[in-house]
Amino acid sequence: RVWFNGESVLDFSPQRLRRFRGEAIALVFQDPMTRLNPLMTIGDHCTETLRAHRSEMSAAAAKKRAIAVLEKVNIPASRFGQYPHEFSGGMRQRVAIALAMILEPQMIVADEPTTSLDVTISAQILDELTRLCDELGTALVLISHDLSLVAEYCDRVAVMYQGRVVEDGTAATVFQDPQDAYTRSLVESALQMQQAEGLAYTAAPGEPILRLTNVTQHYTLEANPIARLLGRQAAKVIRAVDGVSLEIFPGEVVGLVGESGCGKSTLSRTILQLIKPTGGQVMFGGTDLTTLSREAMRRQRRQLQMVFQDPHACLNPMMTVGKSIADPLLIHGLATVAEAEKQAHDMLARVSLNPTADFFDRFPGDLSGGQQQRVAIARALITHPKLVICDEPVSMLDATVQTQVLELMIALKQEFDLTYLFITHDLWVARFMCDRIAVMQQGKIVEIAPTKTLFESPQHPYTQTLLNAAPVLAKGA
Repeated sequence: RVWFNGESVLDFSPQRLRRFRGEAIALVFQDPMTRLNPLMTIGDHCTETLRAHRSEMSAAAAKKRAIAVLEKVNIPASRFGQYPHEFSGGMRQRVAIALAMILEPQMIVADEPTTSLDVTISAQILDELTRLCDELGTALVLISHDLSLVAEYCDRVAVMYQGRVVEDGTAATVFQDPQDAYTRSLVESALQMQQAEGLAYTAAPGEPILRLTNVTQHYTLEANPIARLLGRQAAKVIRAVDGVSLEIFPGEVVGLVGESGCGKSTLSRTILQLIKPTGGQVMFGGTDLTTLSREAMRRQRRQLQMVFQDPHACLNPMMTVGKSIADPLLIHGLATVAEAEKQAHDMLARVSLNPTADFFDRFPGDLSGGQQQRVAIARALITHPKLVICDEPVSMLDATVQTQVLELMIALKQEFDLTYLFITHDLWVARFMCDRIAVMQQGKIVEIAPTKTLFESPQHPYTQTLLNAAPVLAKGA
């Protein structure tokens, strides 16, 4: 049975359930696009939710309330009329959190609510959620694989393994003195990540494998046509990437960190020429990618692969896992069908999807978010590229699997002489994985330094803010 305030939820009528969802309990999904309709503006999402539950509310009052809630999660009023595809992954998650908060429910169930957010925004969001809990007596159930976050914000903790709660207690007790073997492995993995010193790498003299020179990516938000005719409103330019210059040398792992919406993912797509830059040069192996034809760029992508932030969006739902992994080999003519299938099985084993025969013929919809991400990593690495751009590749994985996948990526780097551009909002993952770290803010790289130097002596005020906001497991314990 499921009881809420003395009532059996499983016995509710459809009409009672509709009121119950949102007014009594609100849910923040792990994937914000599960909640967002791509054909509706962000503002319409908010006002529709309000007016569906509060029919007496006027359109003007609903808009005012919506803008106020969106501003609490750092979404400015100027973006009220934009669509989900115009937002970064982290900004979509902030919208989803705003939608959960908008009706001031009695309980919020937050399923990985800050997975795609940087530490400063994560802290702001969770501070706001906990403030709401205190003010309105709202309960918060935080589902997360981030132990540091749980230690810092939760009163009690329940640890699940294979569908069962294996341990529960106060946060301090569970993290200081874990009793279950699985809990101990989680805590040890998280502490290992936070105590890492970064990879020891000395760049060999020579040419960089990737050189960005003054790369820009600007978007124009057209003003309201009537306001434009009256001269009251000019078109607004969003400087997603604003004059970025960066060099990455062969065999290096360079981290790119920064808040959600700062331009990290846009920069990665610009490097791959998935979107053409507004200006600047992208030199890869001595070739300016911005001048290549579509066919020439397609040939280059064998050497230049990417692991995307959202594996669900980049895996074809109608294609089996095995075919998804083997397909790049066939596209680039690197193997026969039989050889490609064998290599796909090998790669599934390398990313810990065992037994491989069980996973090979499954579809992405049959996998968890973490399993989908491992399939995406396997697919990116199967062509043995020279440079892999990793856009939040382990953000959806728990601490033990994060460590396994990162160690796998390090092993593959050494085995195949790979170079990584590692985009993340998780400073501890960046510290564990990277030789150097570049910090991005508002489309610009404001600081770049070796990992140890950056953590011990950050120079830019924004870098200092990021480091100060990063939750630490030992501090929560």
